[in-house]
Amino acid sequence: MHRNSTAQTAKGSMSQWKQIQQLEIRLLEHVDYLYDDNFPMDIRQGLSSWIETQDWDTAANEEPMAGVLFTNLLSQLDRVRSQEQNFLQRHNMKIIQQQLQVKYTSNPTAMARVISTCLREEWRILSSACMQEQGPLERSLQHSVAFERQKSMDNRVAIIRGSVQLMDQAVKSIEDMQDDFDFRYKTLQARESSDARQNPEMMKQEVTTLQAMLNSLDFKRKEILSKMDDVIKEIEDLMSSQLNPELQDWKRRQQIAAIGGPQLTGLEQLHSWFTLTAQSLFQMKRQLDKLADLIVKVTYESDPIPLQKPQMEERVKYLIYHLIKSSFVVEKQPCMPTHPQKPLIIKTGVQFTTKVRLLVKLPEVDYQLKVKTTFDKDLPPGRVSRQFFILTNNTKVMDIEDYSNGCLSVEFRHLQLKEKKYINGTKGNEGLLSVTEELHSLSFEACFTVQGLTIDLETCSLPLVVISNVSQLPGGWVSVMWYNLLSDEPRNLAFFGNPPRATWSQLSEVLSWQFSTFAGKGLNKEQLSMLGGKLLGQHASCSDYQVSWSKLSKENISGKPFSFWMWLDSILELIKKHLMPVWNENYIMGFVSKEMERTLLKDKEPGTFLLRFSESHLGGITFTWVEHGDNGEVKFNSVEPYTKNRLSALPFADIIRDYKVISEGVVPENPLKFLYPDIPKDEAFGRLYNIQPSKVHPYITSTLIPISQLRSNTTTTPSSCQSPEPPMTPGEFDMLSEHLCFDINSMSSPYSE
Repeated sequence: MHRNSTAQTAKGSMSQWKQIQQLEIRLLEHVDYLYDDNFPMDIRQGLSSWIETQDWDTAANEEPMAGVLFTNLLSQLDRVRSQEQNFLQRHNMKIIQQQLQVKYTSNPTAMARVISTCLREEWRILSSACMQEQGPLERSLQHSVAFERQKSMDNRVAIIRGSVQLMDQAVKSIEDMQDDFDFRYKTLQARESSDARQNPEMMKQEVTTLQAMLNSLDFKRKEILSKMDDVIKEIEDLMSSQLNPELQDWKRRQQIAAIGGPQLTGLEQLHSWFTLTAQSLFQMKRQLDKLADLIVKVTYESDPIPLQKPQMEERVKYLIYHLIKSSFVVEKQPCMPTHPQKPLIIKTGVQFTTKVRLLVKLPEVDYQLKVKTTFDKDLPPGRVSRQFFILTNNTKVMDIEDYSNGCLSVEFRHLQLKEKKYINGTKGNEGLLSVTEELHSLSFEACFTVQGLTIDLETCSLPLVVISNVSQLPGGWVSVMWYNLLSDEPRNLAFFGNPPRATWSQLSEVLSWQFSTFAGKGLNKEQLSMLGGKLLGQHASCSDYQVSWSKLSKENISGKPFSFWMWLDSILELIKKHLMPVWNENYIMGFVSKEMERTLLKDKEPGTFLLRFSESHLGGITFTWVEHGDNGEVKFNSVEPYTKNRLSALPFADIIRDYKVISEGVVPENPLKFLYPDIPKDEAFGRLYNIQPSKVHPYITSTLIPISQLRSNTTTTPSSCQSPEPPMTPGEFDMLSEHLCFDINSMSSPYSE
């Protein structure tokens, strides 16, 4: 434990990017996936320090702030470029700067979202590097994006593409052979009657030559059709055995990324594979059309083209149809801009965004491709108790994205839901499921014509949870997590009618992701073990133990008025809003029980303390310190938990620094000396203290100091004081000290949970 804390302290002074560069190659390969043309690694490298000091999370949701950061980023690039000595590197940075201006000048929040995501994912990778082993989900995802598979696909698609292009030359060769045959045949016809009488031998030789040419032409036609058949079979196998599985794998990884897992990558690679395969099929269709034109000029008995071409053409059309239909995907799942890290939860009356994309770059589209959105399309009656409709415009035209190699996509940025009211003014009947367990779906439809083929496109979002109040957000998010952890069926809207169980190894990994996503750093093995003990009791050591949906989110913790998830979610909110610096330094032990806390502290130096989350309060953190009496008695003191209301007034690191205990006849002092196991308090928290700037004015500055009154029996019995008011200022404290009259209701007291 001590070694881990020390390592984290040492890393605290090192930039995130420097820590990233020290990772092993296996993890660096995952970092490499984060950066592309949307956020080049050159920028991350050149502006690493500046980037890490900006609030990209807030900018991702506030356009004015995003605009300022975008302008500042360009200025920073100007500065770095002017200092660069290498001419080529300076030129490359200029190109990157111009590309960024084109992409983000009109939409700077998009840039902020990209950078925010990259930084968050870097943190997740660093966190996973600190853990001894990765969870089963992440291991399976790493395997699914193995470089060997990508290389195999690249090679196979390239071979098919090359074969099809060679067939173009073969068709051209057949056309030339046929032109020669046609010319000689018509020439022979023109002089047949006269030459047959004058030179029968020459005519016989010419006929023999024509027959040889026809035989050769027949051989070439059969050869090209055989090669086409082989390529069609190869494409059929490619689509069924590799391309469709790769697409399904990407969709599964999209689900995992949505609930905090590894960042989603691979869409551009899929776009390349789909497009190259489609180009090969369209080219083969043109080749078959060309062969059909050839038989208009020359055909003969047992000609292979009219016998085989119709069936081949149908197979090629079938493959084109299904390839394009499957390439219509939801690139960005529905998400409210106000909660970018919690997709698939939609609040009525609040705008949300989503984006669909066609993975095939089409050679031509006969008219504008309009996409229509529909909510709960074809939902069986009685499936849900509430019904909704899209209040805003639900149809948009797909555009070509300049920065994505010409793919067609459309982003709906202003969709909004409204609940349907019935004739009597009431809502639907109450269903068996809670509001946050009802699953809904957003469908997308389009129809277009390409090269004579009419193709109906349809896809749908992952299941959505619709809420009407922000208080339902925690319940909605745990539903989204549970569904995407355990189901990969996008239309399984009855999932919570009989939700499956999850193993603790699966659930613990997802819970760790929540902390890396919302709090900046995931959970280590010790913290996960502590959490498992709280949720599972004696089964905590069994990674395959089955956890029910009810156990996680519906049943109250024994003796408490709240569920395990509500307790954990309140801690996440507390860390995110008030404890992030302390949490990311690995100073909060977190989920240790009172019994384990005392076991850890009993043999430590007096004043040794540790930080843990309250087990009885929602969203509370407390600290406990150890003392030794004159008779060798070990005493433990725990302060009443600090919640968001109290931490809004005073940063937690400052509370640790300024905390005082008052007891009768003793000068007030700070009992906190060493952060467990043995780190001096100021050494651990010194960098996090809020240093007040000096001010030149006639007033004496005042400071809020957290104070507890220590009674002789508070080590064994809970305090009877009411919820504390804000801590006293030094002036108030001095005044009360002089009169020896302490208002207990205005002070914190040692606390025992």
